[in-house]
Amino acid sequence: MFISRETAYGRVWFLRFILSGLGNWYRSWKLIQEAVPVADELGFWGVTLPDHYMWGEDRGGNSSLETWVALTYLAARTRQIKLGTLVTPIPFRPPGVLAKMAATHDILSSGRTILGVGAGWSQTEFEGYSEWADPKTRVDKTDEGVRLILKLWQEPSVDFHGKFYNAKGAVLDPKPVQKPYPPLLFGGVGTRMLRMAGHYGDICFIPQWVKMPIEKARAIVTQEAKRAGRQNKVSFAIGSPVHRDQKFDMKAVEQSVQKAAESGYLYYVIPFLQEGFTENMRQFAKQVMPSYIGLN
Repeated sequence: MFISRETAYGRVWFLRFILSGLGNWYRSWKLIQEAVPVADELGFWGVTLPDHYMWGEDRGGNSSLETWVALTYLAARTRQIKLGTLVTPIPFRPPGVLAKMAATHDILSSGRTILGVGAGWSQTEFEGYSEWADPKTRVDKTDEGVRLILKLWQEPSVDFHGKFYNAKGAVLDPKPVQKPYPPLLFGGVGTRMLRMAGHYGDICFIPQWVKMPIEKARAIVTQEAKRAGRQNKVSFAIGSPVHRDQKFDMKAVEQSVQKAAESGYLYYVIPFLQEGFTENMRQFAKQVMPSYIGLN
């Protein structure tokens, strides 16, 4: 996929901007209701919410919204913007139930769903609502869960016998609007999750806090995509250098966006700070986004 081209006005870059930073805490709900319809009008390609029931007191508290229910509400308040998670911990719910939830959201949103894929990190919420396991098992369950979800989204009837999940004559109908299925957005930073992104993903988000050089992380994804015959199926996303304890620096963000475009990223995740969120979002859309031609 091309990311730039020469025109009479010089080189034009292409980026899709994904809004984040809203959280799914109950205290943020008023801001979410205000910001997401505005982002839709401003031309952001997508918006993502985290998918957690319990964050822990050191990460913002445990008063949270059910993200997929919130996304369904937002689908009715918007027209074009993609709506999804960054990310959903796949082992947290039965994957067949999650497949049905996401398919229904894709239908109600007229094909605007993104399913974020992660293995989970919050032991507290897993122990409260699901079942906690060691990292290897969680990644194993994520891989198996994704395989089951993709089968349910594409096949008329599914028989599935795995180590962790089973299905006998499972029918998921109606199917998602997007074909062959809604895009999978991977956000894991471990080697196995990066390989899984290459094998199954449509978008691979490489966060700033990845514990290896970013180019090495991209190489792992690309190599696995080639092995799976998916060389042109996976695009990369990177995030902005916005931190919770800093003031919003538009100049630094502009420089980060330009670097991302020149480095071959197709998606840019922009997490505005909660204070001044909508104002900064409008400023970004006016000052930065017009320099990049988004792709629908």
